[in-house]
Amino acid sequence: MVYRLPADCISEIIEYLEEDKYTLYSCLLANRLWCEISVKVLWRNVWSFYQQRPLRVALSILSTLIACLPSESKELFHKNQILIPTPTSKSPLFNYAAFCKVLLTHKIIRLVDDFFKGSLSVNSLSLKNRKDLVVNEIIKMFAKQIYSLRKMTYYCSNINFTFAHFPGVQDLTELCCSSNLPSNFFHQLSKICQNLQSISIEFSNDVSNGLIELISLQNNLRSLSLIAFDLNWENIIPVLTTHSNMITKLHLYSGVVSSPLSFVKSFSKLQEIIFTFYEETDYEDFTKLEYIKFPELQILKFPTLCPKSDHVIKFLENNGTNLKNFYTSESDNALRLSIAKYCPNLKNLFIVFKNGELNILKSIFSNCQNLESIKIQCGKWYLAEKDVLETIATYSLNSFYKLKLYNVNRRSDLSPGDLESFFINWRNRTSKKLLEFIVIKNENYIHLDECEENMKIIKKYENLGIIKLVIKMLCDEEKDEEEEYYYYYC
Repeated sequence: MVYRLPADCISEIIEYLEEDKYTLYSCLLANRLWCEISVKVLWRNVWSFYQQRPLRVALSILSTLIACLPSESKELFHKNQILIPTPTSKSPLFNYAAFCKVLLTHKIIRLVDDFFKGSLSVNSLSLKNRKDLVVNEIIKMFAKQIYSLRKMTYYCSNINFTFAHFPGVQDLTELCCSSNLPSNFFHQLSKICQNLQSISIEFSNDVSNGLIELISLQNNLRSLSLIAFDLNWENIIPVLTTHSNMITKLHLYSGVVSSPLSFVKSFSKLQEIIFTFYEETDYEDFTKLEYIKFPELQILKFPTLCPKSDHVIKFLENNGTNLKNFYTSESDNALRLSIAKYCPNLKNLFIVFKNGELNILKSIFSNCQNLESIKIQCGKWYLAEKDVLETIATYSLNSFYKLKLYNVNRRSDLSPGDLESFFINWRNRTSKKLLEFIVIKNENYIHLDECEENMKIIKKYENLGIIKLVIKMLCDEEKDEEEEYYYYYC
């Protein structure tokens, strides 16, 4: 007798595989039930497949969406001589649009742009009008079909957005938008959606009353991102501070036009702060924060420019005790020393070590005894890979398990003997944690994995369960380090 798992059990298993796209693809081929469940998971955020994928993937997504459109939309396309091929002449197996929980309007615009790239207008409609027509029909379909929307991005004001027939928007928890959208858009949304947990605003126009109303009516706002290049966020600060006792994550992008930072001191519950600065003038206001204590702060990042080190050191003196994650590309010696002194509970760290500063790295391992992960640049003016490995083998404690190495030299200086010595030391540690050994590659350089003898050593210790080698391209690593925010200028 063949035993079959109940459908809800299969669904839970496949849900668990959400991040494992390749296994999900295999599930599509098992049977009708597995296929249907897998398709729902894969289409939940279908836009993730579009990121850095070949054009054929983008066109495949678009053609599937076109196949799902109602007949009146297809007739409208036919009338205006818009011919977008579909995978089959028959109706799709599933209503794919209904499975989506993430609606990224900028991605839809790009999909359509990619299809029409190089096209010439062959009828009375201009190319722009034809593209707008396709975009709006697709969005109209999503509005009617999505029964539970979790995330939406909306930057382009020439999209015909209406909530009259959009039942799924009531479940919206994350909104990324531009300040230049019509005030009525925010006004309509505020009547339906009052439980947003995350809002990201790109400032490209003065703040409207509708946007202020939307923010003021939220009951569960936890995460806030402000992006300002041409305008600052000063006008919206009063309504933001009404949520100061609830917001736990704050990400500030500032460039070209300096934006005030002093308002941050009112957010006493912050657990994560990311300051992304592009001009030195952007962080002048940081001096007003260096003496402020954020008792729950665990994550602090400066992905680009960093304020002057003495101000950051003072900030760490007041807030370093609870920090779990610290990231900066600043190369100041005093700042590196302050980490060991003021941040004893760090778990994840990225900071630049100059050549000759091996003792600082040792000091950090000695004083930050919960450190689990570190990212280190090696070569040229920085530490040598061999010295880094020897230091980690000797000074890292049992909690440590993840090492990221990026060699700025054109060729790795690690020999097979260096690697084997390090792996033997790791195998002999009291803790038997698998080491996640991440090599960050620049496509123009020769890295340790491109040496046959090195790879033999690595494979040997992978097979023994001592290490796990992960190869990442530099461009992908930089994207992982920085939260993704998308801009589409119309």
